[in-house]
Amino acid sequence: MGGGRLIDRVRGAQGRFRTGGMPSGPGGSNLEFASIKRDLHNELIESLDFEQVGNTPREELAQRLRQTLTERVEARQLPLNRMERERLVEEILDNILGLGPLEPLLRDPEVSDIMINGPKTVFVERKGRLVKTNVTFNDDKHLMQIIERIVAAVGRRVDEQNPMVDARMVDGSRFNAIIPPLALDGPCVSIRRFGTIPITAEDLVALGSCPRPILEVMRGAVRSRLNLIISGGTGSGKTTLLNVLSSFIPEGERIITIEDSAELQMQQNHVVRLETRPANLEGRGEITQRELVKNCLRMRPDRIILGEIRGGEAIDMLTAMNTGHDGSLATVHANNTRDALARFETMVGIGMPNMGDKAIRETIARALDVIVQQERLTDGSRRIMALTEVTGMEGPVITTQDIFIFEQRTIDEQGKVRGAFRATGIRPRFASRLAANGIRLAPELFRFEMEV
Repeated sequence: MGGGRLIDRVRGAQGRFRTGGMPSGPGGSNLEFASIKRDLHNELIESLDFEQVGNTPREELAQRLRQTLTERVEARQLPLNRMERERLVEEILDNILGLGPLEPLLRDPEVSDIMINGPKTVFVERKGRLVKTNVTFNDDKHLMQIIERIVAAVGRRVDEQNPMVDARMVDGSRFNAIIPPLALDGPCVSIRRFGTIPITAEDLVALGSCPRPILEVMRGAVRSRLNLIISGGTGSGKTTLLNVLSSFIPEGERIITIEDSAELQMQQNHVVRLETRPANLEGRGEITQRELVKNCLRMRPDRIILGEIRGGEAIDMLTAMNTGHDGSLATVHANNTRDALARFETMVGIGMPNMGDKAIRETIARALDVIVQQERLTDGSRRIMALTEVTGMEGPVITTQDIFIFEQRTIDEQGKVRGAFRATGIRPRFASRLAANGIRLAPELFRFEMEV
């Protein structure tokens, strides 16, 4: 971070405090705690030499400020225990150098989503469940200052003329904000976080998201260069599953990823990562996924991985799959595998408005081999609901067959979804293609049933 920006951040921290959800000292109140924090905060700001701040690395500055704050807290002999004193110091530092009330949530590895519905209402997702927190901001102005701090760090701006912003934070989290006048109850923020340690295939098995027989079939499909699509709703775990499937791609292949916001955590050495660019304040300079797909075809890819297909790039991706770039992976929003095919028809129609319905379906049927449906269930768990093979065309209809499915049967007393993964008994047509690549699927794979 540049010295000038750090000075602005420290100066701008004056008067920004979180007053809700605070611990209080013995016999004290949250308001008294906030008052103590405000006084210490202002004393620290007034004592700073801003020229020196601008020339000090952030880590060194944080260490000096922590030491100074600790000494001031000890000197005041405040009626706080050791843990509360440490928290007091950390919260003041968060307001000065970090993102204020958001910092504890961003440090919590169990928090996968942060949803701010105005300054007094903050929800998080932990283990698939939404939970309301005691985190609050002072007011709309305080929340707006945090939003502006985040978007400024990535060279963006949000104001009444540009009331919506979508950006990738420094740690890779996906950030979205919408402010008044579009948001009626104050600024609203959504932060989609991504773990620093990628979830592995074995993790999926251990979590009950995917039984081993389905995992082995998907592993074989990826290694045999079948074109595979992951469909599902928002927050269903599509990107996590895409990460796992991409880990099955052998070393030695050139992989190009294309995303709106870089989320994939590739394990291979030869990876080229591309990311779209939004338009600037003058409405110019936008680079879309479709343009990146077209460009990547000139970059000699062995595999193309598209984070999410949502528009006209669908036709370019399908064309690539049909013209030698097999083994490609992508995700799409859909409620089930048939809906995924319908969405592809719609998106190809957007990209090629003069293309007939039959030609569109033939293109889709030739390009796609496997569709995996992923869902988040009512108990917060993510599970593969179906693995479906695209078998071709019968007249004007794309034909498919389910190879594996998950049947939800009940919800137990603890609110857990109970059901069973089972094979439908159909041996996929792509089994011969896997066998040609040295991957033989045991007959038992297509007769299994596992209750969860």
